[in-house]
Amino acid sequence: MNFLRVFTDKYGRLIAAILLTSALFNSNRLGELTRSSVFDAYTQVSVFVAITLLLFFSLEHFLDFDIGEKMRQGGNWQVPIATGLGALPGCGGAVVVITSFARGNITLGAMVGALISTMGDAAFLLLVKEPMTYVVVLLISCSTGIVCGWLVDRFHPGEIYVQEITHHEIPVVGKLRVIDIVYIIIVLPGLIIGIMQLMQLETPELGGLTLALGLFGAMMSIFIWALSPISAVSANLDHPFTRTAEETSFVTSWVIAAYLAYEYAFEYLGLDIAALAEAGWLFVPLIAILVGFIPGCGPQIIITTLYLNGVIPFAAMIGNAISNDGDALFPAIALAPKMAIIATLYSAIPALIISYTFLFLM
Repeated sequence: MNFLRVFTDKYGRLIAAILLTSALFNSNRLGELTRSSVFDAYTQVSVFVAITLLLFFSLEHFLDFDIGEKMRQGGNWQVPIATGLGALPGCGGAVVVITSFARGNITLGAMVGALISTMGDAAFLLLVKEPMTYVVVLLISCSTGIVCGWLVDRFHPGEIYVQEITHHEIPVVGKLRVIDIVYIIIVLPGLIIGIMQLMQLETPELGGLTLALGLFGAMMSIFIWALSPISAVSANLDHPFTRTAEETSFVTSWVIAAYLAYEYAFEYLGLDIAALAEAGWLFVPLIAILVGFIPGCGPQIIITTLYLNGVIPFAAMIGNAISNDGDALFPAIALAPKMAIIATLYSAIPALIISYTFLFLM
C-alpha cells in the first residue's frame, strides 16, 4: 500500500488514524513532537480552512450561490476570480478553486492562477507583522497569477487535461449529524487560538485545556476523514456544517501528515531549513522556491518567519509566496495528481523570474 493509497483507501485511512493515535499518546519524545505538530496543524491551518469553507458553503446552501458554477460561466473572468479566491489569507479560497476544478467547472489556467496567488497561512503571519509588505506581495502574486493563468489557457488546450477529471456521482452524507455540529462548535475557540498564535500572543493554557481542545479538534478531523464515505469533494445537497466537517477533515489529514513529516525529518534526520538558507545568497531564492513545492503551510510559514527575522531577503520570500500552493495542493494531488504537478511546475517559472529580478535589482 503506497502513501497516496493510505489517503484514498478506507482501510488505509483507518490504519493511518490508529497509527497517529498511538504516536499521539506516546510518553516519550515521539509523543511530545506528535502532539505539538498535530496541535499546530489544527490551530494554524484547519480552523482557517474550516471558516472559509463554511462561508462559501453557506452562500451556496442558503443563498443558492454556487461559486464553482459561477466561475464556469465566467469565461475569461474565471482566471481573475480564481486568482482572487486563492489570494484570500489561508488556504480555504484555494481549496474551493481546486474542488471546482475537480468538478470540471474551471480551466487549468484558473487553477494555476489560484495556486500562484495563494500564500497559504503564511499570509496571516505577514499581514500581522508587515501589512505593507503583504500588500506588495498580494499585488505581485495576483497580477502574476492572472497573467500566467491566461497564458496557460491560451497555450495549454483544454482537451489535454480534461480527460483526467472523472465526473462521478458524489456520495451524499445525508442529514446533519451531531458530529458536524460539534465540529463547528470546536472550530470557533480553535480559531481564536489560531489568531492568537499568528499574532504571537500568549495563549492561555487553562490547565492544559487549550492543548486538549486543539488535539480534540484535530482527532475529530482524523476520524471523520477515516470513516468518511466521500473521497475529498462533498455533495452540494449536504448541509454546510457537514460539508465543512468532511472537506476540512480531508485537508487536515494531509496537513498533519506534512507537519509530522517535516518535524520528524528535523528531529531525527537533522533537516534545518534555516541552515540551508545560509548556503549562499545566490541560491537562497532557489531554495525558498523549492521549499514552496512542499505541500502544506508549515515550511512556508518558516520561510516567512525567516524573512521577518532578517535571515533571508525579500527576493526569497516572494519566490516562495509564488511557488507555494499551501494546503490547496493536498486535494489537488488527491483529485488530479497529474494536473497538480503541471500546475506547480507552471508556478515555478514566474517564481524564478520574479525572485531573481528582485535579488539582482534590490
